[in-house]
Formats: sequence, structure tokens, C-alpha cells
Amino acid sequence: MTKQYDSFDIVVIGSGPGGYVAALKAAQLGASVAVVEKQPFFGGTCLNFGCIPSKALLATAELLHTIEEAKHLGVSVDGKASFDWAAVQKRKDKVIAKLRGGVKGLFAARKVATFRGVGRLAGAGKVTVTGADGKIEELAAGKVILAVGSTPARIPGWPDDPTRVCTSDESLHWKDLPKKLILVGGGVIGCEFACMMQPLGVDVTLVEMMPRLLPEMDAELADAMAGVLKKRGVAVHVGTKVESLDVTKAGVKAVLSSGETIEADRVLVATGRRPATDDVGLESVGITTNRGFIPVNDKMETSAMGVYCIGDANGRALLAHAASAQGVVAAQNALGQDVSFDKPIPWAVYTFPEIAGVGVTEQRATEKALPIAVGTFPLGYLGKAMAAEHTDGFVKVIRHRETDELLGVHILGHNATEMIHAAAAVMSQKGTASDLAEMIFAHPTLSEGVKEAAEDALGVALHLPPRRVVEVTAES
Repeated sequence: MTKQYDSFDIVVIGSGPGGYVAALKAAQLGASVAVVEKQPFFGGTCLNFGCIPSKALLATAELLHTIEEAKHLGVSVDGKASFDWAAVQKRKDKVIAKLRGGVKGLFAARKVATFRGVGRLAGAGKVTVTGADGKIEELAAGKVILAVGSTPARIPGWPDDPTRVCTSDESLHWKDLPKKLILVGGGVIGCEFACMMQPLGVDVTLVEMMPRLLPEMDAELADAMAGVLKKRGVAVHVGTKVESLDVTKAGVKAVLSSGETIEADRVLVATGRRPATDDVGLESVGITTNRGFIPVNDKMETSAMGVYCIGDANGRALLAHAASAQGVVAAQNALGQDVSFDKPIPWAVYTFPEIAGVGVTEQRATEKALPIAVGTFPLGYLGKAMAAEHTDGFVKVIRHRETDELLGVHILGHNATEMIHAAAAVMSQKGTASDLAEMIFAHPTLSEGVKEAAEDALGVALHLPPRRVVEVTAES
């Protein structure tokens, strides 16, 4: 039996960082709003299985790493630093619970109606909600915003045993740690888990089939990160494929394309994510997907009138903060405004040292045959870096050689994920490398490296030796 509910101006399916922000923005603008969430909690993947729990665990791992390195700061730690994994997990769960409650409280404050169950499109202006008990409720919707997110990709043909062959969904909530772990995939998740697990005493092997780690990011940053991991004892295999994986009595056994066989307690598959669009009722409004992703324009509109799609499900940028920004744009357009999603999106990797970037990489600029000038500055040259023992890493600035447009900034270093926003702010205002170089940064800070790299891209760096100039004479 289907129960008919009052209509809403906007119905949002999904309460992740895109969905809940879209709902709050629409309510702020005066709309009547409903949110449909299939999980028993709000926040989506980011809050419950991604960004937040991983950063809580990484904080513990980084502190252990810092204690191990304390001798470089003249600090002696008697005995060996240890940790209580149950307490670590309890703290992580407490952080998640607090943020879940925060989203719930914001919905209540904005009078956003919430429905528990699987939300599906059911034709123009209709959304059904199927509860855990099988009962169906029907909502009338002036506009619909799909914020259904993504799920971890699994490798076809591999054992389906989540206790041994895991994704990040399971791994962030492990009750105990493996002694040996194989990470399949050297992207963001793989590198973060490598940094997380190694200080916790796990023997980590990282396998990436592409020629380098973090294949979508700046090559120099990726190579430097590989060096950091190897120095810490992580076995890094790039240009290598896992040919077969079997579950054994003791754990798992992987055969690599190099011919090497590796045995471990568990394997974590970190080969990407796929859109969660299979069971959303797209066919009822005539929406077709591209490799599972829902195509949208810059207003977040789908091909169906009155239906918007934001976040991972549209495939434009699988990042929580992109989903939130898209949620605001979708809500505004759904309520009659004319707004486009066209700001540069910074990305971040929470390894230690951190990695962050915005704009094009040097490799991408070269592929596009752009006339570029590249400036770099080692963070180890900075007074703050030396004083605080955060000397690893560098900043790279890419500018258009003819127009001075700031095309990209990429950073490896302590607090890189905070430093990147100076560059993102300049780029969002269509600024130039000169604008970045002429900014005044507080001293001493690591952020000064951003200014120094911009100066280097312009050929006016003061804290680097003059570049060697080689004269080339054309043959007559």
C-alpha cells in the first residue's frame, strides 16, 4: 500500500555532503524541503565511511609517527609509544556520532522533513520511499535533487569475502588490525591507508598497475610520495597488476604480474568508486547514464525537466566539497536562480606529508600544448619548515607564459591541504601568477612557499639561486 504525502518544493534523495547542503540551502531560500535517506544515519559516505573516519584514524597514526620522529626536535620519549585500537575506534565513532547529530539538528532547525528508506523517481514530480518494512510512501516534488553518491568498486572475479577482501567501507571500522595488508590501488585511498597503517605496526604492500602512484596528480608529487612511503618501509609496486587473488586459511594470497607471490592477512581494494545510480528510477523520467554516471550541465540539470544531480553520481568531481558546492548551485537553480558551477576545485590527499592541488598539472598542460612556465620551491628552504622540522616537500606553480594566467598549483608538504586555498582563491577570481607572487604572506609560515614558487614561475625568485641561462645560437 502506498501512502500519499503532502507535496514539497524540493525533494532531495541522499543526505551526504551534497544532499544535506542542497536541502539546507533550499530551505534557507524559503522552500519546503524533504530529504530521503536509505541509511539509518545522515551524512553519506563522507561522514560515515570516508572523509571523517579516515581522518580520525590518520590523526592517531600521524601522532605516532611524530612521536617516533621526536628525537629530531630534541624530545626524548621513554619507552615505546603504543596505542589502544579499541580506544582509537571508539574515538572515531564518537566523532562520527557528533557530526551525524549535527546534520540532524540542522535539518530540524531549517524545518527539513526527513524520510527513511530507499528513494526512487516514480515519474515526473514523484518520489517513492520504500522503508525497511517494505511499505511505500509517495512524495510529490516540485523539483528533485539526486545526491545518491557512489560505492567502492570491487574487482570482478575476486573472492567475495568482506572479512578478507575489503574496501574502505569495511576497513575504516575494523575491530582488529591485520599484521600484513595488501593495498590494491595506489590512488588517494591507497596512499592514505599506507600512511595510516604503517605507523600502527602493519606490514603494508601497495600495488598500483599504472606507472606511478596517484596517476591523476602531478607526477613529481606522486614520485615524491612513493619515496616517502618506501623510506618508511612500505613495499611499493608500480606498473604492476594483481594477476590473481585467493583466500587461504591464513588470509589471502596474491600473485603479481612481476611473478612475485605475496601473502597477507587481508587485502584492501582501493581501485576507485562507481556511481550508485542503478536503483534510482531513472528510467521513469527518461534519464540515461554514461558508464553509470548521470550527465548534467553547469546548472546541475539532468536531461529530465526538474531533476538535478549532484556529487559523485554525476561524475564531474568525486569530492565531498565539490558535492556541497554543486548542492548549493542545484538548490539555487531549482528555485529560479541562474547559477553555474564553474569554480576551480582544489583536491587533497591526507597522507603525511599532505598533498594538495588545484588546476591543471604540468603533464596535462603539456598534453594540451599550452605555453607554460613552471616555478618550484622546496619547503625545506623556509625558516618555518626548518624550525618545525617539516622540511619534506615542495610547491609547484604553473602559469601561462603569454597571458600570466595562473593555471595550477600543486603542493607536497605539511599542511598542504590548508595552504592550497590561497591559490584556489586567486584562481577563482581569474587571477594571475603575478597576483599570487605579489601577495604578502605572514612570516614565518610554510605558505610562503606558494609565493616563492609563483615568483620562480615569473623568473623573479629572490630566495633561489639565479637560473642558469644557456644561450642557443641558430646554425646558419
